[in-house]
Amino acid sequence: MIIIKKYDYLIVGCGLFGSTFAECMHRFGKRCMIIDKRDHIAGNAYTKRINDIDVHMYGPHIFHTNDQEIWDYANRFSEFSNFINSPLAYYKGQIFNLPFNMNTFAKMWNISTPDEAKAIIEKQKK
Repeated sequence: MIIIKKYDYLIVGCGLFGSTFAECMHRFGKRCMIIDKRDHIAGNAYTKRINDIDVHMYGPHIFHTNDQEIWDYANRFSEFSNFINSPLAYYKGQIFNLPFNMNTFAKMWNISTPDEAKAIIEKQKK
């Protein structure tokens, strides 16, 4: 019996990992078959264009890295929008920065230096 090998890898799931692995192996001359239960690539990071609006079909997704090589690789396949995560908290009629920072402490305690903030935090810990 002769068995003809069609693929080097069978990849289950074409989310970020599966798609990236398949692309890398393809560059090394390997043949991959990807199977997925969904009818699209990208897994939970799938975005569908509806009426000229990019809709994150499974909730918002944020890609971030400090590694320039990874950033350059990812930008070969998609256009990324700049995003800065700056959550706020609403408490007793006021809005505060999260995570806590000097702006938060200045507003809560009417102070202006890290030493003042450290002193109050140490007092509260006791």
